Amino acid sequence: MGAPADFAIEERGETGAVLRFSGNLDITTIAALDKRLKAIDQPIGLIDMADTGHIDTVGAWVVYRLARDQRCEIVNLSESGSRLVEAVGRSDISDIEPPHRPNVVSRVLASVGEATMTALGSMLGMLGFFGALVRSLLSLIAHPRRIRWAATVRHFELVGVSALGIVGLMSFLIGIVIAQQGAVQLRQFGAEVFTVNLVGRLTIRELGVLMTAIMVAGRSGSAFAAQIGTMKLTEEVDAMRTIGVSPVEALVLPRVTAAVLMMPLLGFYSMIVAMIGGAFLCWIVLEIPPATFVVRIQEVVPITDFYVGMIKAPVFGLIIALAGCYQGMQVRGNAEEVGMRTTAAVVQAIFMVIVLDAFFAVFFTEVGWG
Repeated sequence: MGAPADFAIEERGETGAVLRFSGNLDITTIAALDKRLKAIDQPIGLIDMADTGHIDTVGAWVVYRLARDQRCEIVNLSESGSRLVEAVGRSDISDIEPPHRPNVVSRVLASVGEATMTALGSMLGMLGFFGALVRSLLSLIAHPRRIRWAATVRHFELVGVSALGIVGLMSFLIGIVIAQQGAVQLRQFGAEVFTVNLVGRLTIRELGVLMTAIMVAGRSGSAFAAQIGTMKLTEEVDAMRTIGVSPVEALVLPRVTAAVLMMPLLGFYSMIVAMIGGAFLCWIVLEIPPATFVVRIQEVVPITDFYVGMIKAPVFGLIIALAGCYQGMQVRGNAEEVGMRTTAAVVQAIFMVIVLDAFFAVFFTEVGWG
């Protein structure tokens, strides 16, 4: 085993005391010695290692730290001990200056610039992805026997039929909220009857399709990204390419087709249910009978509002499906990437839907459908 680690201090006049180590300076004996070394309250001028035995990395670190803190010299150290002390000295990071941290303005500008470049790269990537989608669509039109009808119909069910419950509940409650808030504000002017106008035009022209698109983005867009991302992670997409199957034709086109065709139907369904919710509240609170509500809707809501909603719906469906499938195809490396890309798909789809909705609002107003 060898002698346990110990030390003694000898006075040496003005140059400081001499600290003499003895025994084995290793991990099994150094713990108690380390506490005593930290308690030394007098200057040490020299560390003498003549009486020491075995020394390991822990012991070398204790000796090096003492010499560094006391700014003294180590003498009579064996060759192996000298190498260890030099090695732990080179790994000492206490004297390394921390990296310069830029100020808040620089960090914010850098973050904004990085986010902008990432967004532009993503938009360019989606544009290229859309080009690949159009090319695959033209190829399928030329060879209709390659169309995957079963997968397309399956996604009709997942995107459309399975979403009827949640879209209907959301639309009904939105219709009630619009009618209630509109009635409260219009009552101040004695114009509660115009609540019908508010419910009809808002739900048919804007909120029916917009809220449905947001719901589909959170429900189906995220599912598209997660499903395709998982297939990328498990190398199923690479296997498709290996056997000569186009992933765009097999995975992307059925999902995009389902989203584009189901969004107008879901949007129309949302409009009807939202108006039912508004009619229900008008009947209960304002005592406007449902028949009067329907007649009033026919009088005040122009058919162009319905056209606007139906034109926007397939475009929103295309954007949602594109964002979900594109982000799923970008998955690389690990399972964490699937979650990140799924989140990115939902955020990107909702953002683009809102931006396009604002564009459509201005465009249709300019063409006289305001």
